[in-house]
Amino acid sequence: MNPKVIKFLKLLQQNNNRDWFSENKQLYLDAKAEFDDFVNHLIADIELFDASVRGLSSKNTVYRIYRDIRFSKDKTPYKRYFSAYIAPGGRKSKMAGYYIHIEPGNCLAGGGLHCPAKEILNEVRFEIYNNPEEFTGIIEDNSFKNLFGEIIGDKLIRPPKGFPKEFPLIEWIKHKEFITAHPFPDELVTNNKFIPYLLKVFKTLKPMNDFLNRPLIG
Repeated sequence: MNPKVIKFLKLLQQNNNRDWFSENKQLYLDAKAEFDDFVNHLIADIELFDASVRGLSSKNTVYRIYRDIRFSKDKTPYKRYFSAYIAPGGRKSKMAGYYIHIEPGNCLAGGGLHCPAKEILNEVRFEIYNNPEEFTGIIEDNSFKNLFGEIIGDKLIRPPKGFPKEFPLIEWIKHKEFITAHPFPDELVTNNKFIPYLLKVFKTLKPMNDFLNRPLIG
């Protein structure tokens, strides 16, 4: 990826206001065009091992840089990062997918299922309940653990209704979301091995995404 992306984001971190943004709009447009092009290439490569993302582009996967500040105490108008969610249906998808986040000092790649609706979450919980060994095999795989550590996300304090508390994987049943995150250094963004690196991360994530999505497409 062209260094102009990180350069712009570093400047934005120091000048997160409308006047500066307006005066430097071309810097933003150039950086966004570069990020969009990068995402398009990334999607094309992901398609080679995950056909579910076929037909997507930066247009329906990249998030807007403008923040919704209506109900936030933080009134800075712009996000300090570029990001995209690559999943069936694009960034508004209800399904598990792949997430890329470029933010100086906080770059990461990951995915999974973020804040699913109640009915979707219930389907995923039953999928874990009915296939505990398969789920455990995915999250305990050495490659998965080395890249992501553990699945993160909000959890219930008590088991949800309909699931016995003595179930061996009850702590996973308590999860309200299933998120993975793999941080990487800023320097990697401009390296010519960046896309191959991301593809390794996303290929490792795919079995979990497939598991989470199975009850949603069955």
